[in-house]
Amino acid sequence: MHTYPDVKLFIAGEWRDAIGGKTIPVEDPATQEIIGKIAYAEKADLDLALEAADKGFKIWSDTSAFERSKIMRKAADLLRERIDYIAWLMTREQGKPIAQSKGEINNAADTIDWFAEEARRTYGQIIPARFGGVSNMAIKLPVGPVAAFTPWNFPINQIVRKLSAAVSVGCSIIIKAPEETPASPAELIRVFADAGIPAGVVNLVYGVPAEISEYLIPHPVIRKISFTGSTPVGKHLAALAGKHMKRATMELGGHAPVVVFDDADLEKAIEVSAAAKFRNAGQVCVAPTRFLIQNGVADKFIDGIVKYAESIKVGNGLEADVTMGPLANERRIPAMEDMINDAVSKGAVLKTGGKRIGNKGHFFEPTVLTDVPTSAKMMNEEPFGPIAIVNRFSTLDEALEESNRLPFGLASYAFTSSVKTAHALGQRLEAGMLTINHNGFAIPEVPFGGIKDSGYGTEGGSEAVEAYLETRFVSQMS
Repeated sequence: MHTYPDVKLFIAGEWRDAIGGKTIPVEDPATQEIIGKIAYAEKADLDLALEAADKGFKIWSDTSAFERSKIMRKAADLLRERIDYIAWLMTREQGKPIAQSKGEINNAADTIDWFAEEARRTYGQIIPARFGGVSNMAIKLPVGPVAAFTPWNFPINQIVRKLSAAVSVGCSIIIKAPEETPASPAELIRVFADAGIPAGVVNLVYGVPAEISEYLIPHPVIRKISFTGSTPVGKHLAALAGKHMKRATMELGGHAPVVVFDDADLEKAIEVSAAAKFRNAGQVCVAPTRFLIQNGVADKFIDGIVKYAESIKVGNGLEADVTMGPLANERRIPAMEDMINDAVSKGAVLKTGGKRIGNKGHFFEPTVLTDVPTSAKMMNEEPFGPIAIVNRFSTLDEALEESNRLPFGLASYAFTSSVKTAHALGQRLEAGMLTINHNGFAIPEVPFGGIKDSGYGTEGGSEAVEAYLETRFVSQMS
């Protein structure tokens, strides 16, 4: 039988209480029980973390890529070995079904492995010189200590991309992990510590997000920030980073369109896009949101996604047959209800769902609405919950106009058997990521990031490593 721990800060290689002794309670979203508490960092704790990160960077940046890789590979193996316990913690604090928690942890281990190997290939350049006896070199060096800020919807995977990229190239890092879901991130940090990463290289804090970010970002020790969260907060933090000439990677909100054409494999389109929609109760930044279905298959698609939504077993994620858990916190319930009521009042048709389930736990019915006007709130703000919006279109141009209407540009999906249509979408659909006829997002070796108001930079693929390196030019005459 597992037990939920009280979670401490991790600073300079030690698990410790906050200096001021403050704590924050942790709630199980399925039962609304208080299951634990976390240490609450204040300025004095952050100063210790900054000092540790500064010292850790000097040690780690002088460690070879080969040695860094070995420690990371060991951390990945430990994460896999501990998957049952960590998945239980994640489901307890976040709510997702246990199978999804295990999937997230396995993916995180793969991410650590991938970055461990990729950072061994951060090559520079030898540049031809104009004169004899001169050598020109461009060398890649770690940018310095990093501050990372992550949300609660994927407690480990939101951290592991930032953590793995940073430490793989020799940076140290301070992670401000989510207060709603603290224990599973702490176990991610523990596997790095147990794998032998030097003290100070990885540091973990919790507390008031605004206070921590506004103290860490301007601090001279920090040389880069990485943030995942809402667009308004991301813009604020990016401006703060820019004011202090700090590099920033921003993975912000989305409002993903799904474009299904008459010539698509309709069964696959329903199965793939509905599974992506209701995964993690829709609390996914790349979740499909606006389903744009060509007229010829719209009725069949609507019937199929409604049937899928009604087949979902909602309940406590620790139960084996549950396929959708609760929303992560109480505030998501009225947000969902407000968006649904607003849409229906403006002419949308509620096909299924739309209500809270029970009066204990943050459970909500998988919901499908059709004929939702663009004036509705949910057509302009990310629902971040189990709501599928299904509208119709006639032509490719009409679908692209709606897909590109919003300022967001994170993820997008399409289903078509036409190579010509697929090519047009790749060129004209304004999103950082597009997956056609399957769900191909979020594996370690491919880019992960948005454009427009959905941010900049990528947290996957080789470009993710580059974000933690700076290029220095060295010209030498013999």
